[in-house]
Amino acid sequence: MQAVQLEIAEQLKVQPPFADHHALEAEVARRIAFIQQCLLNARLKTLVLGISGGVDSLTAGLLAQRAVEGLRQSTGDNSYCFIAVRLPHLVQFDEHEAQASLECIKPDESHTVNIGPSVQALTAQIKAFDGQHASAVDFVTGNTKARMRMVAQYAIAGARQGLVIGTDHAAEAVMGFFTKFGDGACDLAPLSGLVKNQVRAIARSFGAPESLVEKVPTADLEDLVPGKPDEASHGVTYAEIDAFLHGQSLREEAFQIIRDTYYKTQHKRELPFAP
Repeated sequence: MQAVQLEIAEQLKVQPPFADHHALEAEVARRIAFIQQCLLNARLKTLVLGISGGVDSLTAGLLAQRAVEGLRQSTGDNSYCFIAVRLPHLVQFDEHEAQASLECIKPDESHTVNIGPSVQALTAQIKAFDGQHASAVDFVTGNTKARMRMVAQYAIAGARQGLVIGTDHAAEAVMGFFTKFGDGACDLAPLSGLVKNQVRAIARSFGAPESLVEKVPTADLEDLVPGKPDEASHGVTYAEIDAFLHGQSLREEAFQIIRDTYYKTQHKRELPFAP
């Protein structure tokens, strides 16, 4: 078991558990510097990130805001900017937590783009949905929501000449738990290689409210199952996924689910097929 775990962890560049608070602070500083270097390399000054209300976008947002503040201070250039974007589909059931995330991050700018009308208009035009079971249509439409959110973020980034931040981390990457060319599309992924409890630890180190740090993770893409917990989709807990990625022992069934899901979703982590 452990040999497979270590091989997958190496492929995903999983970071070891934080040895202590100093190690956590050093990792935070490294990732802030990474974000800053991405902007400098691209010769751009704006970052764009969708804020859902979950701990992943909260943590990425906290890192992004700290990064642009640091660039403004070190360069004397006040045009560096972080734009946080709310992207609800009509009315979001946990909107209060999304707003709490914005209050915690305190972004330079906050925009809202409701993707509901666009998703509904597109769905109405898809004749391939005719005769399909409602649950199948709902699932595919959920992926459409994720892709529409990224379309909106890239539109804002294009208008403001910026980079789009993704929120993918190792615990989602190993499960392929992202929409291909949706939330899996971005210019930089500052949470890459972290497991879920490390993402939470970083948010906590910024003083984020515990209610947001420990909020039950949900992609909330399916209308027929609103607020469906990620773990219900995974069939395993994030604690088990973290243990798998850090080479720790876990129950056999959980190991098999994570291993099999990783191999089944390999195509989502690679570039398009080419001859």
